[in-house]
Amino acid sequence: MNRVRLLTVPAVAGAALVLAAAPALASSTASGSAQADLQPVPVNDAPGVGQAMVEVDGTTLSFMLESTGLLADAPHAAHIHYGEDSMNACPTADADADGDGFLTTTEGAPAYGSIVVSLTTEGDTSPDSGLAVDRFGVGEEISYSRGDVEVSADVAEDIVSGEAVVVVHGVDHDGDGAYSEGERGASDLDPSLPGEATDPALCGVLQASQMGEMPAGGVQTGEAQATTGGVALAAGGAVALAGGALLLARRRTADQA
Repeated sequence: MNRVRLLTVPAVAGAALVLAAAPALASSTASGSAQADLQPVPVNDAPGVGQAMVEVDGTTLSFMLESTGLLADAPHAAHIHYGEDSMNACPTADADADGDGFLTTTEGAPAYGSIVVSLTTEGDTSPDSGLAVDRFGVGEEISYSRGDVEVSADVAEDIVSGEAVVVVHGVDHDGDGAYSEGERGASDLDPSLPGEATDPALCGVLQASQMGEMPAGGVQTGEAQATTGGVALAAGGAVALAGGALLLARRRTADQA
């Protein structure tokens, strides 16, 4: 049995959902914020919840990601998804097309689309890093933020318009405390990995929001920063952001300094 606690693999060549070519960057007038309430993906029933917040300024975005309750001591890949031909929504139980009781990333793709941004803790954030799980959050409690992430004009506008989806991956289907093949088998994205490591766990649509002025100093340039203040998770799965520390800081331009 292939059991994995910490995966350190590069992105998988040829996986359409992971290696979708990032479009060339262009100027964009997109500006605004969006946030997603992350809930368990139907069928997979991961015991976790979370929240994502994204702020867009032209073709630059900052993000915050928090989750709790997922598999401890294991990496959880996370991405922003979008597809022109997708529903730009989280999948329903009907997405389990083969009825095997496991909803795979491929089965969920018609709902949320392909990866457009990899929410890594450091380094590259393109779709090429979709499975670079050594650069995602690890463990039962995940909390990090990044700034100065460059995206295409189209992706920036899709996020601001509320048409993008955040998905966090990694489900311990058999409850053995590790990513293992078990009855689930190998991943549909990379047969060298257990399917548990890549199956979607949490999902939420990024809804456009009016958050007002952002507090300064909340995001470090180009790298992840652990947030402060903690997360309070109500029984219904709502995430309370304490002390304003989880809000993303808008980069101040020179004429505002």
